[in-house]
Amino acid sequence: MKVGAVAIGGDNPIAIQSMTNTPTTDICATLAQIERLREAGCQIVRVAVPDEPALAAFAALVAGTSLPLVADIHFDYRLAVGAIERGAAEVRINPGNIGGYNHVREVLTAAAKHGTAVRIGVNSGSLPHEVRTRFGAATPEAMVETALLYRREMQDMGFSNLIFSLKSSDVQATIRANTLFSAQSDYPLHIGVTEAGTLLRGAVRSAVGISVLLANGIGDTIRVSLTADPVEEVRVAKEILASLNLGRKQLRVVSCPTCARTSPELIFIAETTENNLEEFNDLPLKIAVMGCSVNGPGEARDADVGIALAASGAVLFRGGEAVELVPLSEAAARLTQEVRVLAASLTK
Repeated sequence: MKVGAVAIGGDNPIAIQSMTNTPTTDICATLAQIERLREAGCQIVRVAVPDEPALAAFAALVAGTSLPLVADIHFDYRLAVGAIERGAAEVRINPGNIGGYNHVREVLTAAAKHGTAVRIGVNSGSLPHEVRTRFGAATPEAMVETALLYRREMQDMGFSNLIFSLKSSDVQATIRANTLFSAQSDYPLHIGVTEAGTLLRGAVRSAVGISVLLANGIGDTIRVSLTADPVEEVRVAKEILASLNLGRKQLRVVSCPTCARTSPELIFIAETTENNLEEFNDLPLKIAVMGCSVNGPGEARDADVGIALAASGAVLFRGGEAVELVPLSEAAARLTQEVRVLAASLTK
């Protein structure tokens, strides 16, 4: 299936999603954020459409970007229909809060007419009362039962252009719910740990939950949900995919952990190098910043470009060969310069 021009599911690459946090009615600010997300590597962007003014703005957002937009809808099915009519590539609904069977049918009828995908969101915090009562809590099994219930309803209505998501703020519950559901369904899955938290903790929780699922072949699109700038969500998502060799080849800066052997300048040089090289993130290069002479030379030789720090300075490696001894104060700048030269040769 497709969300706009992005193919989802099967052997297609895992697609990275995020969500805007600017007021949807602020068209200029929202388009600017969408563009920042695109530049960071986001492929699908979700936008909240909570009311009529936001719906009116949504049409302008669709017209103002090349990225497929997902309209996030709750409570009012008319907003979902309106977003579909205004060019949404996908609408995200929770059938349990959209107003009942007939209203869901109207959304699906509009989606079928316009070729729009529909994402069925099942969150542990919003399960149907009867399911939650039967299971006694928002267990993974209750989430799966809810998703299967919605799937049957959609299929009864003759609609199959569906993506499902089963999310919890509990990492283990998210893993189990998606594992159980994927064993009973072939529909594409959007995965992530909802309400994961602020940048550091949220990134760790998301990486654990998403990576376990992806490593087991589960998941077709991902969002790293952070209480942070949405661009950070994309950066973390790209690192997750790169670590699993599932994303596009991209720049990888490796640096050794600190210990009593490493130069005191290591942290500063590594962080400065990483920041300096952000513009080259889409290039398939390995850059090494190593802090001592034990593992440093070997790792630096294994990289496209690298440095190994020592008391006498930083040894610069290029293509596996030591080529220059650089003063520590110049190490980050010299390494950056070397990468720029290499990058220029690759992009000719």
